[in-house]
Amino acid sequence: MHRRDFVIRSAQAAAAFGILRQVGACAPSQAPAGDAAFLAIRDHYFLKFLELNPVTSTYLGGDGYSSTLAQVNGRLRDWSAVGMEVEQAFHREIMSNLAELDPARLSPSAAIDYRVVQAQIGFLLHQHDRGYHQRAVDTYVAEPFSGVDWQMQQMQSFDSGMLGTEDEWTLVAERVEAIPAYVAVARANLEAGKTHGNLPDRRLVQEDGIAGARANATYFRTTLGNSAKEYLGPRPFARTMLDRLATAGAAAADAWAGFVTFLQQAYDPKETTDRFMTGEEEYDWRLRNCLRVPRTAAELWEYGGRQVSLYEEKMFVVAQEVATGLKLTLPFGTDADKRASVRRVIDALAKDSPRNDDELFAWYREAGERAVAYGRAQQMFDIPADYRLDVVPLPPVLGSSGDATYYPAPPFKKSGVGRFYLPPTGNDPGALRLRNRASVADTAVHEGFPGHDWDYRYMTQHAAEISNVRWLTPGAVEDSSSMWEDSMATEGWALYAEDLMAEPAPDKPHGFYTAAEHLYELQGQLRRAVRVRVDVGIHTGRMTFDEAADFFAEHAHFYSGACRAAAGNADARAVCETSSQAIYRYSKWPTQAITYNLGKNEIIALRDAWKEKKGAAFTARDFHERFMRQGTIPVGYFREAFLGQA
Repeated sequence: MHRRDFVIRSAQAAAAFGILRQVGACAPSQAPAGDAAFLAIRDHYFLKFLELNPVTSTYLGGDGYSSTLAQVNGRLRDWSAVGMEVEQAFHREIMSNLAELDPARLSPSAAIDYRVVQAQIGFLLHQHDRGYHQRAVDTYVAEPFSGVDWQMQQMQSFDSGMLGTEDEWTLVAERVEAIPAYVAVARANLEAGKTHGNLPDRRLVQEDGIAGARANATYFRTTLGNSAKEYLGPRPFARTMLDRLATAGAAAADAWAGFVTFLQQAYDPKETTDRFMTGEEEYDWRLRNCLRVPRTAAELWEYGGRQVSLYEEKMFVVAQEVATGLKLTLPFGTDADKRASVRRVIDALAKDSPRNDDELFAWYREAGERAVAYGRAQQMFDIPADYRLDVVPLPPVLGSSGDATYYPAPPFKKSGVGRFYLPPTGNDPGALRLRNRASVADTAVHEGFPGHDWDYRYMTQHAAEISNVRWLTPGAVEDSSSMWEDSMATEGWALYAEDLMAEPAPDKPHGFYTAAEHLYELQGQLRRAVRVRVDVGIHTGRMTFDEAADFFAEHAHFYSGACRAAAGNADARAVCETSSQAIYRYSKWPTQAITYNLGKNEIIALRDAWKEKKGAAFTARDFHERFMRQGTIPVGYFREAFLGQA
């Protein structure tokens, strides 16, 4: 497979639900009288937001929401001084309009949306005031490629594997033609940042900047044209379109090659200053405004430590059971004994590892099928007969983490399909041992069923009940510019899904999992607890980057001193690299790492409160479906209104 030839054929597959994609709740004329003025402001904000953020519009399928957004797919965001002033003026106008309303007079649903819009615009204004556009290296590199890739994934399908109408391909060409000017603006912004001492971290420059821009150059010079040739086929407009894409792709590739040179010359790769820290005040602001979390960084630091201890103890119990099943005689008396024995159990399970990446991907697909079958057998949800999961290799531009990830289908369109991405190991023996057979099921649950894939498909099925602003990803879809508001809901749900599948059932003490698989499920819970500790730590100065990597290796992998032993030990090297990649991801995405654990525990607390109110009328299925219909916003926005429905 070419580095970025991403199986775009999946766009030919119909979504699991043939459903309404037009999202927006009720129009102002249909709304309660007190809501009409607000809904007019909200909908104006939503449409203008997508117009100003073309790649986000493509990601959501904005042209399926409104025909006025059709041409947006041919553009990129205007990061110039003039463009950002237009954005700022619009955001200030919306905030002024909101200030004229009394939120106490709104219906519960509209009041939630009111707070959502306020927080989203507050974040965007805040980011501009901080000058984040002067160091957003990964945003500039990822945004143009992601826009083109999502366009192609959403194209109409035709016979013989052909994709896209002439109009759809014209918009792709227009977006590619816009890249040289986009890169020039990015360079100007980064140069201004350098002048003012507002610099990106050296790791961001190297990993997402230089490496990502090189991958972009290869993609636009070669891969895009090869893919287009296949998908255009022999249609009358194909030759002209291929010529246009070849010219545009070459110019884009040259721009990215120049961007690599610029980054190499502009920043010193040998500097030692860590530039990823947000600071205590900024971290606390993000907790309040973006995630609706009432705790401080200091409180989360202590909470994270307690959560780490909690899940370590749970792992010790299950590890002892697994050891007995494997006929391993291991001590579980002292704390040191427990930690060493967990590592011994993990080492034993690692022996049942895939021979290569092909077998690894096959195991993930089989685990996904088994999870869906379990969900049907347990009658957890109403699962369509044609519901399927697939697993495809993770493109380099979408992340440097070693973790699996999920990208949903556009909620406003009927074309496209969700993508469960798994990073290949390159057949590295140490990395393959980390993904042994027992470790696979938990990830398949998190990314597939009933985690992300099911969550997004269910939300899309009920899109008409979810207001438009609850789908937005302010700042960016997924990079260091992101607000991460949506992550509290979606990642929290996926981690909750892991717990849900572990609930005991008749003759199944570990639920869906075997005891060995449950051990890895608990390790997944532990890893997300560790994230709370290290994310707070590195962004508030309580931990250095290397200290965080060591902490992650010791507590998420039970491998103390892995980085010190990496030079002479393949397993230690794989653990060290995995831990360092994780800390790098957290360093560039402040507060994203904490959303898993915090979001999951918010769902559990909400479920417990709902259950208490409902009493004998409580059903888990009813709660879960009501929760998913709230959209991709944190529980902090809707907890009171949700419980009021009981």
